[in-house]
This record gives sequence, structure tokens and C-alpha cells, in this order.
Amino acid sequence: MSDELKSSMSPSPDAEPTATRSTVPIWIIVLTLMLLFLGMVYFDHHGGWFDSQVYGPYASAEQLEAYQPKSGAAALLAVGKQKYEQNCGICHGLDGMGKTAQAPPLAGSEWVNAKGFNRLIRIPIAGLGGPIVVKGETMTFGSAMVGIGQAMSDADLAAVLTYIRSSWGNKQSPVTADDVKAVRANLGARPQPLTSDALKALPE
Repeated sequence: MSDELKSSMSPSPDAEPTATRSTVPIWIIVLTLMLLFLGMVYFDHHGGWFDSQVYGPYASAEQLEAYQPKSGAAALLAVGKQKYEQNCGICHGLDGMGKTAQAPPLAGSEWVNAKGFNRLIRIPIAGLGGPIVVKGETMTFGSAMVGIGQAMSDADLAAVLTYIRSSWGNKQSPVTADDVKAVRANLGARPQPLTSDALKALPE
């Protein structure tokens, strides 16, 4: 081969480099997708759904809030919410909307939002039977409400009633343990359960 031909076939030192097309190996694509998937799974369990205040092991702001130390009114509402969900939510619903043929709604109820709370305190202590009018609708249930508040301490029942009176759009004053104690003593051995007419005859 002549020197002239060799010279024409070899690239010039000053020549611009050129890029050629090449395919990405399939295993790199698969590995990348797998890493993305595993990253999303990890974030789903530990990321707190983009909330900058939430870190593992908590998965949501609500879960984080439940573990925060509380005092005063916040502590009272936290206890009330817990006791309500354990004892009342199964019938009245966790949203306070009640359940058909089982229990009346508490959200927006005139019984809950009355200025005085003595009648409301009497219901979980003595129980309630017969028809009751709530938000203009007469409601009748297959069985009477039992006095579940009898087994609660004055403080716990006060917390539940305070939670009910300040949740789901209700905005009324809190109930104290002393309020519950006074009503409990006044009820004495009254026949149970009460009726709505009997409740209305008692001081609010």
C-alpha cells in the first residue's frame, strides 16, 4: 500500500471527533426501572407523603400527631377522641353522623349543641330509649341506648362529651369532671333508660 493511500485512510490529528449511535443494553434499562420501583416502595412506607414534618417510622402527619405529648385542652380532646372511638363510634360513627336504625347523629345535633350540657351528660349515664327528634327528624331505634357512661370515670366521660361538643362542626363549651359528677349524683336511682320527654323535663 502506498504512503499516499495510507495517509488518506488515517484520520488527521486535527480532525473533529464524531459520535456514532449505539444501543443501551437492556439490562441497564431493567435495572433502572427496578431501582425506581424499589425507591417508590420505600418512599411510600417511609416518606410521610411529601410532608416535610414527617419522618420515619411515621407514615402520616396524623400518626405523628398522635404520639406528640399533649397538655391542657389538647390532652382532654385526645383522651375524648380515643374514648369516643372505643365506646361510642361503633354506633354513632367515627364521623358523628350516626347510623340508620342504630343511633342518631351527633354532628349538628341540637342535643349536643345546647347551651347547657346537663341533658347531654345524663344520656350516656342513664341511657336513652324511645323516639327522639334530631335536626327536625323523628328517629326511632330498635333498642334503647344503654348507659355506657356508668362504667366511665367522671374525667373520661367529660373528655368524651367535650370531644363531641367540639367536633364535626360542633362548637360548644367543654364539660368538666365536676359537671359530670354533679349530674351523676343528681340522677341517683332514676329509672333507666330515660326518654327524650323525660330529658326535656329536666334542667338543661
